[in-house]
Amino acid sequence: MDNGNPKTAKIIIDDKEYELPLVIGTEGEVGINILKFRQMSNGVITYDPGYGNTGSCRSAITFINGEEGILRYRGYNIEDLAENASFTEVMYLIIFGELPTKAQLEEFERDLKENAMLHEDMKKFFEGFPATAHPMAILSSMITALSTFHPPSENGKHDHREDIIKLLAKVKTIAAYSYKKSIGEPYIYPDPELDYVGDFLNMMFKKSPNHIYKVNPVVEKALNQLLILHADHEQNCSASTVRMVGSSKGNMYSAIAAGVSALWGPLHGGANQAVIEMLEAIQNDGGNIEKYVNMAKDKNSGFRLMGFGHRVYKNFDPRARILKKAADDILKELGVEDPLLDIAKKLEEVALNDEYFKSRRLYPNVDFYSGIIYRALGIPKNMFTVMFALGRLPGWIAQWKEMREDPEFRIHRPRQIYVGPTERKFVPIDERS
Repeated sequence: MDNGNPKTAKIIIDDKEYELPLVIGTEGEVGINILKFRQMSNGVITYDPGYGNTGSCRSAITFINGEEGILRYRGYNIEDLAENASFTEVMYLIIFGELPTKAQLEEFERDLKENAMLHEDMKKFFEGFPATAHPMAILSSMITALSTFHPPSENGKHDHREDIIKLLAKVKTIAAYSYKKSIGEPYIYPDPELDYVGDFLNMMFKKSPNHIYKVNPVVEKALNQLLILHADHEQNCSASTVRMVGSSKGNMYSAIAAGVSALWGPLHGGANQAVIEMLEAIQNDGGNIEKYVNMAKDKNSGFRLMGFGHRVYKNFDPRARILKKAADDILKELGVEDPLLDIAKKLEEVALNDEYFKSRRLYPNVDFYSGIIYRALGIPKNMFTVMFALGRLPGWIAQWKEMREDPEFRIHRPRQIYVGPTERKFVPIDERS
């Protein structure tokens, strides 16, 4: 498909010219359609390690302009959504394409509440994990296990709404139970009187069924914004993993579990945990911020400041602007006194004012501020990536759903450039020197 676009690109190999159609997005993005290039050129492929310059799909979910610091979900600016929408509204928008009407939102929220409970037998799975199990390992395993309790429909005409609702509702409960397992506290059942974010906080921080826990509205708003800001981010590592697994026509549960595993890495969802670990290292070394700033400027030191700069955004990460204010509000509301957060604020001040960082656009990013907020809320480091996964869940679902509904749907099968030995003859073991 070329969208009827008359423009083409030309590739010349050994004086032979190949003309390829261009694909142009609604925001003016241009891609060369190489779908038939291998066939046309007798086996020639493109080479793009990490797929940094390869468009793997057409998507109507998220638009990013890294140069201008723009992030939009379904056409809505992230600033407007973070300030005015609830996370449940954004979930609906990302997955189903439009902001819900009042009636649609009420039905959606009711469905989420009615499906938040886990089957009691699933508790036995939690009990089988060692106390030292990382919550991300538990989360991924339990999402896969969900498919055994709630077999997904593979009817081609099915809109997957029932599976979507169950995943959104139950992953929140699984995430909270994963935390409770890690600290040895009793599991707290979902409360249908609370909204999505408030219920999650209640399941996380209520000590026991008889304990009275009141959700702080400032904390709830900050977490609501955090989840919105993480809801989707184009074809990142985990979203691409979800599409890769889903392209085999694997069910939604298996694809989302794979996305969780992809997110776990420190170069992706684990980056906010790496921020706190960096701050701890600075604190343990006497809190000498100047020393570490100088090390970050020295290419030979091998040290880099975690949570600064972004691969996509060449300007200020728009999500970081929002979270900077949220972090300030949280620290003020909770009156948190933490030497680690003091170090973080001083590093932030350096990065925003030092010409070295400004000229290289190494501004604090979303991972820097989210790590600060999670720590202020009392969420342990090993839960940071789980929080990210909870926010990213609707994006993964939307990516899976969009891929399955794509008229150009096909299994993902990247090519390679082989660089190993050419043909060799087998030598029996007794003849090998």
